Amino acid sequence: MTLAELRAQYELNLFESVIPFWSKHSIDREHGGYFTCLERDGSVYDPRKYVWLQGRQVWMYSRLYNQVERRQEWVDIAASGMDFLLRHARDEQGRYYFRLARDGQPSFFQRKPYAAVFAVLALNEYANTGAGGHYRAQAEDLFWRVVEWIRNPALLGRAPLAGQPAFRSLADSLVVAKMALELAAPGADGRYLEVLRDGLRESLEHHDPARNILREFIAPGAAADLPEARLFNPGHSIEAAWLLWHAMERTGEWQYRQRILDILEGSLEFGWDREYGGLYYFMDVEGKPPLQLEASMKLWWPHAEALYAAVLAYTRTGEARWLGWLERLHEYTFRHFVDSPEYGEWFAYCDRRGHLTHTLKGNHYKGCFHVPRVLLMCIQEIGRCSSTPGDGHTPG
Repeated sequence: MTLAELRAQYELNLFESVIPFWSKHSIDREHGGYFTCLERDGSVYDPRKYVWLQGRQVWMYSRLYNQVERRQEWVDIAASGMDFLLRHARDEQGRYYFRLARDGQPSFFQRKPYAAVFAVLALNEYANTGAGGHYRAQAEDLFWRVVEWIRNPALLGRAPLAGQPAFRSLADSLVVAKMALELAAPGADGRYLEVLRDGLRESLEHHDPARNILREFIAPGAAADLPEARLFNPGHSIEAAWLLWHAMERTGEWQYRQRILDILEGSLEFGWDREYGGLYYFMDVEGKPPLQLEASMKLWWPHAEALYAAVLAYTRTGEARWLGWLERLHEYTFRHFVDSPEYGEWFAYCDRRGHLTHTLKGNHYKGCFHVPRVLLMCIQEIGRCSSTPGDGHTPG
């Protein structure tokens, strides 16, 4: 299959299956916002609203409107979610809830910053639809608050305890870099580029050079013997690799180029199940039992992120090894996760052998984000490289 054929398949899946599924089934036309707990046929099995998925879907429909087609339906869907977020998602201190009742009443406060991270991305992308500069201003203000919440978790009610290990999380460095990458537009405050440089450097401090992967936690002293310090999430490490590549391009920190490629290859090699195929969800780098009982499962989002990472690595380097990975990932992903046109969208969860464990299309973790974002980025990246050595070549 050529890159042009892959692009055509991704366009068909995105615009004829994935986006129509969410447009048809997820919109709450009574209270605003989006349902994400959807069965295979799109019926709702939990009407509550999960704030980080609200922000992700606002971002996704705004991005479609901004970069694909200025379709009124898409910006209207984004507006519904944006209005719901601004009316209901924050407490009196400006902190973001994790879960809301269907009508927007607070339901659960997680005391983590990640719901606010996706509110930043939603506000910024929605501002680009022409909605108004005040949305960009809110994104910028919230960005700096999130940075402070990450530096000082006590501000979210998570003061460190005496026996708590002093782990540093890869997720925290990456979400700051993710936000800064989108806010650091031409002419923007130069501080965003500085934050992006810091996020790039801090993320790479998680590099395990013996395996060429990114570990989830950096643990000083005695904490280095704990399971968290041995934790490897292949999908997260792979997603980080493509994000750090874009951060490198934006900041001009080209000295990290080879290390990022090594991390991508190492994460794919170490994370791939050589018996049954697919990427493990979690691994202990020393082969000890992971704490996560779902560690051997195969999930939709690591495979989606890996598709884009392989496309990006090939279009940027022209090296045939990335075509081999793209072919392997594409075959596994479309065989196990992509549903028939009758229902649309992707399944989410398989066991180690690749058998579906659930037929749901969305829940409190899976919404309108990873799949459509990756498909869109693959389409755009292949389109941009149409004159490069990779275009038209057959993977493998």
